[in-house]
Amino acid sequence: MLATGATVLSDGVFKVDGGAVFGSVPKMMWENLVPTDRKNRVTMGLNCMLLQCSGRNILIDTGVGPKDNFRDKEIYGLVPSRLMRSLKGIGMGPRDIDAVILSHLHFSHAGGATRMDRAGDMVPSFPNATYYVQRASWEDALNPSDRHTDVFRVDDFAPIAERNRLELLDGDVELFPGLNLLVTDGHCPGHQMAVFSHGGERIVYLGDLVPTPHHLGLTVISSFDYEPEATLDQKRDVLDDAEKMGWLLIFSHGHETRAGYLERRGDMSYLRPVEF
Repeated sequence: MLATGATVLSDGVFKVDGGAVFGSVPKMMWENLVPTDRKNRVTMGLNCMLLQCSGRNILIDTGVGPKDNFRDKEIYGLVPSRLMRSLKGIGMGPRDIDAVILSHLHFSHAGGATRMDRAGDMVPSFPNATYYVQRASWEDALNPSDRHTDVFRVDDFAPIAERNRLELLDGDVELFPGLNLLVTDGHCPGHQMAVFSHGGERIVYLGDLVPTPHHLGLTVISSFDYEPEATLDQKRDVLDDAEKMGWLLIFSHGHETRAGYLERRGDMSYLRPVEF
């Protein structure tokens, strides 16, 4: 438990090519900081966030989920989904979730939004929840460019609309009292991060704007980002505010470190990790 009303949950880990993770940063600059496997893959977390806000249980992102995709298992080294086990560990089940916020619809964030039922149909994993997605993100997922087709799985999100559980958003919004969604769309159209204010603390789920602590450097931007220059500008603004105002940062793909405070020591800023 990070703070009253906020908990980080894990769907496990996956493995991504190190060159893709660090983009234009040469391997010699990061290889001693982040271990890789024999396929040059970096292990990354699949971190989700549960908020208890305005009498609701709100889940932010859903990991890769339980779908049995052999190709994804081979490429990304997927292990069985752990999100439902993580929920059970805090005394909750899928029917207890009232709202699901998807930062965007890439499979590593939206895969657990749906599941296959006993009849073999794809259905929402959280049957009582309304799913909140930016309209730009939804349209991008339905009509991806050739370069980004491989990061989407239609079964992850189409059943949400088919079962009338989808609500599309248009830009920044205070979704519930104390919970704001802010569009940071350098990573992809309609990407949104969540800012939760509670008890004097501000907790920020960064999504893939800053996916790991290794991406705190402004120029460390993954090759998956649609508009790297926009990502850089957005990171600069968010991280400057985070340091000045003492925000608790949650990293969607942090592995060993999933949360922390950005602080300054002399002329250097550094991350003070939070264990939980």
